[in-house]
Amino acid sequence: MATREKEFQEKIRQLGVLVGELDQMPGGNSKVAAREVVQLLMEVHGTGLERIMELVFEVGSKPGMTGDAIISKLGEDPVVGNLLLLYSLHPDDFESRVLKAIENAGARLRKFDSTVELVSIREGAVQLRLRTPGHSCGSKNLQSMVEENLYELAPDLMSLSIAVPEDEGAEGFVPLQNLLKHPLPVHAAAVQSVDVDGAD
Repeated sequence: MATREKEFQEKIRQLGVLVGELDQMPGGNSKVAAREVVQLLMEVHGTGLERIMELVFEVGSKPGMTGDAIISKLGEDPVVGNLLLLYSLHPDDFESRVLKAIENAGARLRKFDSTVELVSIREGAVQLRLRTPGHSCGSKNLQSMVEENLYELAPDLMSLSIAVPEDEGAEGFVPLQNLLKHPLPVHAAAVQSVDVDGAD
């Protein structure tokens, strides 16, 4: 048997021993917390392994599919991809995943005549610039959309900053004074403002 397989079997044995020792511990918060951690890890790994089997079956049944293609497919899956990230086994590096997320977000933003661009990426920190027109559905909603795309493909982000230039979103607004041939006198403008404010 290969050394790697022996080491794996030994770790499985040790895990079984530790779980057994948990059962022998007196009741208390520590025991409950430890059992919950073990149970949660088992559920996470079980879900991930089940999804891996499904993907291998789906992709492997297609003619001409290679091992690289299967690994790539595993990395794209939201369940398996996160599990691979947990153990630093994801096929795509951090920067590649961030760029892909920006591309995906950009495709969605085009429907709102908006764009997003990368400003910087360094040590897990990403800075973006979001440009939105005045008639968009609101920069806050679009920021949320961008964040969703980024954290979906790069949940290992250390920090994410999305800048929206102050003059963005103000396009299309023209002050009333600019529409008039002759600007209103200061007093008249003030009266008009009071009349409007007091209108029913």
